[in-house]
Amino acid sequence: MLWIPLQFGSMPFTNQSPQTGPLAGSPSPALGVLTVSALNRLAREALESALPLLWVGGEVSNLVRAPSGHVYFTLKDANAQVRCAMWRNRAQLLAFRPENGMRVEARALVTLYEARGDYQLNVEALRPAGIGNLFEAFNRLKERLAAEGLFDPSVRRPLPRFPRGVGIVTSPSAAALRDVLSTLKRRAPHLPVVLYPSPVQGGDAPSRLVDALCCAGQRATGDGIDVILLVRGGGSIEDLWAFNDEALARAIRACPVPVVSGVGHETDFTIADFASDLRAATPTGAAELASAGFHASHLELASLGPRLLRALQRRLDAAGQRLDRAALRLAHPRERLRQAAIRVITQQDRLHAALSRRFERASHRLDHLALRLRSARPTLAGANDRITLLATRLEHSTAGRLQRATEQLERLSANLQHLAPEGVLARGYSIARDAEGRILRTTRDVAEGDAVSVQLADGRLDTRVTTITR
Repeated sequence: MLWIPLQFGSMPFTNQSPQTGPLAGSPSPALGVLTVSALNRLAREALESALPLLWVGGEVSNLVRAPSGHVYFTLKDANAQVRCAMWRNRAQLLAFRPENGMRVEARALVTLYEARGDYQLNVEALRPAGIGNLFEAFNRLKERLAAEGLFDPSVRRPLPRFPRGVGIVTSPSAAALRDVLSTLKRRAPHLPVVLYPSPVQGGDAPSRLVDALCCAGQRATGDGIDVILLVRGGGSIEDLWAFNDEALARAIRACPVPVVSGVGHETDFTIADFASDLRAATPTGAAELASAGFHASHLELASLGPRLLRALQRRLDAAGQRLDRAALRLAHPRERLRQAAIRVITQQDRLHAALSRRFERASHRLDHLALRLRSARPTLAGANDRITLLATRLEHSTAGRLQRATEQLERLSANLQHLAPEGVLARGYSIARDAEGRILRTTRDVAEGDAVSVQLADGRLDTRVTTITR
């Protein structure tokens, strides 16, 4: 694992005595020398008396909500900025929730914070005056990339439960890197870490972040990393603006390994958070997500250890009981041989008895079958007489059936001769046909002068019609 040692140097401090001599324009010695507290009090009173309550418009930046309920922020425009404080009794009356990048109008009293000598505005009321330029650009880019489907949850990749290594894209000097490394060392000290350095703030930060992320994706296989952490600590919307770059969002989606974003604090959202496969509230949270599988496995192993011990103890107890039962059944070899000899003799006696019973049953069955055979033997004399009788009956029956069939054949032949056309003609009938050979059935089928042939029993007559009588 790559660990970057932290070297903290000491800043030189100089202790310079305040000038005690008279200065130009200073109060006279009779008035005495003012203390810093007195000077700041006079300045505060002068500011508060000279400037009444007034409305000041600007863009909110560096907004902090204190646990006490007070709200601190900076109000700025293109050329200047001023610190603002809004006390809890005023902040809880707000009808909206101010955020970084919002353009607001503040009704405030110009004053001075005496403890630090800081010029500030005590805000009495706050109203929205539109969205700041940076926040407006952020929303436009977010809506356009969302319409393209770049933030679609279906394209997000799950993190590997047990990654081989973790890549980190951030500045080597960032506090976020130290948080990530300390978290990984505590939760998964064996996990290799590869740093792909890039500035996280400044004019060239977006392009450098894209180059570092592309380099991490291209070298992921060779470097043995399965997940990339894109991290940075908290800050104002201007400080985090490098992570609202369109090219960086597209590089995150094009990266071949899953990307976890851990930019800013829990309330900070950037375009990189929406484009990444998983968003963490902080850099530490990103490290926890990358090592979640190893951390969970430690807990699982810790819970499985007692279960394994209990299972082994149960196995040992059961094996001990089986051993005790086997020891009770264990006997001397001579005794076992004697018991075996007794079993052999017993089985031999049982075998002889079984064979004797089987032979006896077989003998009884043989005698019984012999008796049945003798009782079922046929008598040949009676069978011969029956055969002679049946032969005689068969001859008489065959002769009678043959005579009846002959008589039936003669009757059918006579009927056939009676019905044949030649038989009809022999009885004096004839068949008349026209010249085309059609049979004439009525006188209307011919006319006088037509040729007609008449078929008789012994020949044919060719005639011609001379007269038709109807």
